[in-house]
Amino acid sequence: MSVKLRLILMNFMQFFIWGSWLLTIGAYWFQNKHWSGAQFGAIFSTMGIAAIFMPTITGIIADKFINAEKLYGVLHILQAAALFTLPMVTDPVAFFWVMLLTMVFYMPTMSLSITVAYSALKRANLDVVKDYPPIRIWGTIGFIVALWTVSLTHNETSANQFYIASGVALALGLYAFTLPKCPPLLQTTNTQSWVSLLGLNAFVLFKSKRFAIFFAFSLLLGAALQLTNAYGDTYIHDFAGIAAYKDTIAVKYPAIIMSISQISETLFILAIPFFLRKFGIKYVMLFSMLAWVLRFGLFAYGNPAEGLWMIILSCIVYGMAFDFFNISGSLFVETQTTPEIRGSAQGLFMMMVNGFGALIGSTLSGIVIDKYFTLADHSKNWHGIWLSFAIYALIIAVIFPFVFKYRHNDALKEAILHA
Repeated sequence: MSVKLRLILMNFMQFFIWGSWLLTIGAYWFQNKHWSGAQFGAIFSTMGIAAIFMPTITGIIADKFINAEKLYGVLHILQAAALFTLPMVTDPVAFFWVMLLTMVFYMPTMSLSITVAYSALKRANLDVVKDYPPIRIWGTIGFIVALWTVSLTHNETSANQFYIASGVALALGLYAFTLPKCPPLLQTTNTQSWVSLLGLNAFVLFKSKRFAIFFAFSLLLGAALQLTNAYGDTYIHDFAGIAAYKDTIAVKYPAIIMSISQISETLFILAIPFFLRKFGIKYVMLFSMLAWVLRFGLFAYGNPAEGLWMIILSCIVYGMAFDFFNISGSLFVETQTTPEIRGSAQGLFMMMVNGFGALIGSTLSGIVIDKYFTLADHSKNWHGIWLSFAIYALIIAVIFPFVFKYRHNDALKEAILHA
């Protein structure tokens, strides 16, 4: 099997695991367990908590002590055990701790998978910039296939979604030990400071007003991403309680409808170079924020019958909302930082989006939904929920162009042309 095919299989399974439960755990929580929204917000915060510190720790271990592919395999095997345990938990507090342990094992594998892929491609004398994106897109395909698998087998509200994820995680953990070797390369010297050793050099960027603003908006957009991941699937499930909608295709297979978001994501990736060349990075980020307004607003007014087009359009818009900020943001970091701190700066960007953003968004949304949008019969005012999320995104979009000062410079144009 060629290096590319081996990495494609790795990426497919990496995101199949996540897709098996990420968008459907809300349906399991609310439709099956009937636990509270605030407690559910805490469950989704585990991703943010783990993303804040685990990638840094495992990065140091892989850089200095153990082959990245072996560490990657061990983490997936441990994650498989944690996922297998989740269905046995009958208490929401215990569920939080088991899910946190699951995320402690899973979140660092996302960055380690990139490390393994880059190393393998370079050792095979392949072009990372040219050859990695077609490999990575199979991760998104894996996510979509997982959603369809869980939906078509009617396991969206079932504990079986965790068993499916656990089985694939175990398979990937064992498969990882057959991947191309990625040995530690960093040699520690006595002259290195603790800041360098811990990969914290990039925090100096907060001294720059422009970077401080950029990272602040990264956090706010990271919160928006968690809102749609946490509540999209269970929102459609709730229409099953309304006679006019309970037999619609969308209610029967909500995960398949939600998978349109991931399909859209793969298509909008292809459009990014054009938009960046045409409008520049600042306006591409702004387009992302406006797309989040549409994403939430269309959900607020949609339904699974005559309003299904709004839900589908919302899923299509998601591709722009997700890709345009994440990709343009990483390019901003790539072109505006020095090579010495570029890696840690990218890590800091991801920490703000998937770490602090995820933590704040999931925690506060659960509290707000419980307090203001949960009715006496424990049903939810989804129109109010999505409308409040849309207003949140709109406020961010209105403020952003006035406070973020940036010109589309030649360095970025050059990077885009050669991407």
